[in-house]
Amino acid sequence: MPKSQMPNRVREMVRVCGLDVEKHKRIRELSKGYRQRVGLAQAMIHDPNILVLDEPTTGLDPNQIVEIRELIRKLGKEKTVILSTHILPEVEATCDRILIINNGRIVADGTAATLRSQAQGQQVLHVRIEDGAPNEIFNAISSLPSVAVADFLDQDHNRFEIQSKPEASSNKAVFQLCVQNNWTLSEMIPFETKLEDVFRKLTQ
Repeated sequence: MPKSQMPNRVREMVRVCGLDVEKHKRIRELSKGYRQRVGLAQAMIHDPNILVLDEPTTGLDPNQIVEIRELIRKLGKEKTVILSTHILPEVEATCDRILIINNGRIVADGTAATLRSQAQGQQVLHVRIEDGAPNEIFNAISSLPSVAVADFLDQDHNRFEIQSKPEASSNKAVFQLCVQNNWTLSEMIPFETKLEDVFRKLTQ
């Protein structure tokens, strides 16, 4: 970088990285969160098109993690940011595209929702249906055309897990079943596969 540009770029990085309130301190006097911000400023000062960050929130407290995540998302609107981390909640909170690498090979590529959907393969619902006998409700759910497997989650409280057939959805059918039988549908919760589960499935 030409020397003539350095003062302006330093001021710009202080602003962009939120370092203004601590700009008169030595780096060794800064908290871990602010030292991470200085590291980002160092990486960005020459205005790269691609920014590679390795575990940028390691060792930070919860407030600092939120601040660094917000900064990374802000940077991602202007630049390509490649974030390397094993902290999967970090990935979901920060990234709009995810690659999972196992033994040097890319084994998954997509959004968090896409990867969960691909890993799960089938819709899973947790439902609670009241005002009916548990076995009667179970048999009725199991006979629905869209349902592949039904099982009890809690027989005493009429809670069931429903796994739909591939490419099928059972929401509407379960609702209509309850209406026809005068049952009360008090819960219908889509069950999502966690990103951690997707990672384990693809890398074990």
